Amino acid sequence: MLKGKKIILGICGSIAAYKAATLTRLLVKAGAEVQVVMTPEATAFITPLTLATLSNKPVLTEYFDEHTGEWNKHVHLGLWADRLLIAPASANTLAKLANGLCDNLLCAIYLSARCPVYFAPAMDLDMFSHPATQQNIQRLQSFGNILIPPDSGELASGLVGEGRLAEPEEITTFIEQSFATGGVSKAREDAALPLAGKKALVSAGPTYEAIDPVRFIGNHSSGKMGYAIAETLQGLGADVTLVSGPTALAAPQQVLRIDVTSAKEMLEACTQTFTEADITVMSAAVADYTPVEVASQKIKKKDPHFSIALTKTTDILASLGAAKRPDQILAGFALETNNEEANALIKLENKNLDFIVLNSMQDKGAGFAGDSNKITIIDRNKQQTTFALKSKKEVATDICNYILTIYNTKSAKSL
Repeated sequence: MLKGKKIILGICGSIAAYKAATLTRLLVKAGAEVQVVMTPEATAFITPLTLATLSNKPVLTEYFDEHTGEWNKHVHLGLWADRLLIAPASANTLAKLANGLCDNLLCAIYLSARCPVYFAPAMDLDMFSHPATQQNIQRLQSFGNILIPPDSGELASGLVGEGRLAEPEEITTFIEQSFATGGVSKAREDAALPLAGKKALVSAGPTYEAIDPVRFIGNHSSGKMGYAIAETLQGLGADVTLVSGPTALAAPQQVLRIDVTSAKEMLEACTQTFTEADITVMSAAVADYTPVEVASQKIKKKDPHFSIALTKTTDILASLGAAKRPDQILAGFALETNNEEANALIKLENKNLDFIVLNSMQDKGAGFAGDSNKITIIDRNKQQTTFALKSKKEVATDICNYILTIYNTKSAKSL
């Protein structure tokens, strides 16, 4: 399965780097062309000469050869590879990759890679279980990178627990199976995702409240934010149901979309799905009012003044909040034009949310229709996290990383 495949093997500064010799030999034996790239720290644990001998290629550690000036083109390497495998991946390197830092050749190749990226952590028990490391792993997974989970056992410190680098044979099999279309590897990769087996409900887009057969009350929501959240949750392994008002967007792959038009239809669809949902993000812009009566025929323009009697729609978010179980995560959005924080806090409290995403129409580049957004997340303790203006896809990643943090906290409390 690996014959002729091009693999970059990134090796970081970890005592487990000694296993990279066996891993390199196994990949080459299976027919792969292996280019080893080492961080400077990794060379203290295993020599480049050993790995160059086993891979039949010079080992790369720096951007250029200081003696000849020859440049190791990270962009070319990122395009060359069929797979980028980082094993062992140290806590330090995980932190750099998760935050886009680029102070060595391996980090530069990672940021340039267009191929699937696999990373196999190796570190001591406390380092691996630390919230910062776990958050970095989750962030990398949210980018679509694949975790090769560490084993449990005796560690270099003498502690026993999770953090051992997966065995070279296991890593090789993992990479081999990743090339098999629809093979075992896909199931294993999905199982390694942080939200594997979890169900998510996302609402998106506007609702249209009919006045007559051709007119409606609506808003300018494009649905882009909710669709980006649904796609990101699916990428994290969740089974996602997207309840969507009228939009021109295509449903994200492997996401079940339920199309609705009115607030009543959205309420019914969300209520039916919510009971089984582990995570619910209500980003739809639902009409607060709907006409009391809908004309059966198009209303003709006659009188100089015309009024429509309206009645409140059912508050979907409040209804779900009232039914929410302690193990469920429920988040809402607050798009405000004034008294933004105060209004968001009222919604957070009254609707029993785990957190609320606040954005203001006063912020340039935020709000409906556009491709960017600027948000502040407020949690149940009124703690605020404000993010810079970003693309809606990046904002979706920030929101989903926040969800992962809450999910892991709730899971730990339930143990």
